[in-house]
Amino acid sequence: MNIVRGLPSAPLAEFPVLTIGNFDGQHVGHRALIKAVVEQADRLKGSPMVLSFDPHPIEVLRPGTLPKFLSDAQEKYDFFEQLGIAELIILPFTLALASLTPDQFVQQVLYEGLGVRRLLVGENFVFGKGREGTIQDLVRLGRLTNFDVQPVTPVVLGKEVVSSTRIRQCLSAGNVVEGKECLGRPYRLANTVIEGEKRGRQLGWPTANLRIPTHRVLPADGIYATLVEIDGASVPSVTYIGKRPTFEDGERLLEVHIFDQMLHLYGRDISVSFIQQVRGDMTFQSVDDLLKQMAQDGAQARKILEKYKDRPLDLVATNKEHG
Repeated sequence: MNIVRGLPSAPLAEFPVLTIGNFDGQHVGHRALIKAVVEQADRLKGSPMVLSFDPHPIEVLRPGTLPKFLSDAQEKYDFFEQLGIAELIILPFTLALASLTPDQFVQQVLYEGLGVRRLLVGENFVFGKGREGTIQDLVRLGRLTNFDVQPVTPVVLGKEVVSSTRIRQCLSAGNVVEGKECLGRPYRLANTVIEGEKRGRQLGWPTANLRIPTHRVLPADGIYATLVEIDGASVPSVTYIGKRPTFEDGERLLEVHIFDQMLHLYGRDISVSFIQQVRGDMTFQSVDDLLKQMAQDGAQARKILEKYKDRPLDLVATNKEHG
């Protein structure tokens, strides 16, 4: 896949088949849209392309905000490439770009800049200054500038449209199961293992501690059944997110206990896939009460993960496929 930053000096292909978006999370709706782009490009002997933006528009339109994302840039790139996108155009999102009217955006970016011949977007796609351009405007402007517009019906799960906003809400409520269904894979966080206070080891529950990336959406505080990917292998684990209120409020961390293994992970990168919440965060009156609950949490997490015992690498492969 070729990655181009900014508009190219000349159209990249004779018959660009394009979609537009930020694609945060690369959920099942995004997958359906990208697959449609690739299939139509194959049928029309065109070139499948994606137009995206950096930074995220909200960072420019609402300066000072700290948006939380479902994925990193590299995860997006891998997602597009694995599905067959040939060209990824990353347009710098600026106030000047945001001020373009729908007509100007189509003329300057889609027609003159990219030479689009077919455009696929969601039925509720909006664009241009003040987000005032609609799918009907795209159809009208496409006719004037020689490209077809094909609205794509959104994916619906449980009578609700799948969207990045819906997934953020699920994760923030601890509902990682619904988040997993919408994403088409478990939600995943990755970082480098840091040295902690070793309190877990003293209690008989050694943990690998990860700082939480400040730019990522975080599941609600609590205990989760998780799978950890280390060097291409996926291993069962139980993970705590929170500030450890039983001892003292401190930095919010991911604390991962890997079942039945003693691994030396300081300084290594690992990823944690969230399968199901075991319970929310709690404060305990004593260490004994905490230990009793931890034993119950561990047993419940093992039970949840039992179905993955014979196929952990299949889950890892699915994660990689979806980015």
